[in-house]
Amino acid sequence: MNITVVTVGKMKEKYWVQAASEYEKRLGVYAKVKSVEVPDEPTPDNASEAQEEAIKAKEASRILAQIKERDYVVALAIEGQAFTSEAWAEYLDRIVGQGYSSFVFVIGGSLGLHKSVLDRANLKLSFSKFTFPHQMMRVILLEQIYRAFRIQRGEPYHK
Repeated sequence: MNITVVTVGKMKEKYWVQAASEYEKRLGVYAKVKSVEVPDEPTPDNASEAQEEAIKAKEASRILAQIKERDYVVALAIEGQAFTSEAWAEYLDRIVGQGYSSFVFVIGGSLGLHKSVLDRANLKLSFSKFTFPHQMMRVILLEQIYRAFRIQRGEPYHK
């Protein structure tokens, strides 16, 4: 299985980089994992709706360039579907059973994801109604994917 995590913007703080690297290493036992950071667009203070839409569209073109036709795309979105860890593990297992072997998880920038990315997504996934920094969200996402593999295999992992 191939897992790609596409994020808008770079991880800056060393502690987030280390945490993400740790989960990528752990996941390496189960899948080939790759992180892709696409550049974010600067957002001026008091940007208009039209400016924000244009910024999201530019970021979307960079995101969509990373996605292949056969990829199963999961876009992180507040309005998406929420799962328990166990249900998430079952969901991923079911999708793999449908023949998907390449997954792309997308984390948007400060303005969120453009409609074109959300429309391409096979699943819109929500971890909470809260908004999180993309660096933190990347670590949480990687941890939950790792947890899903452990649950699927009946391997011990803290609850």
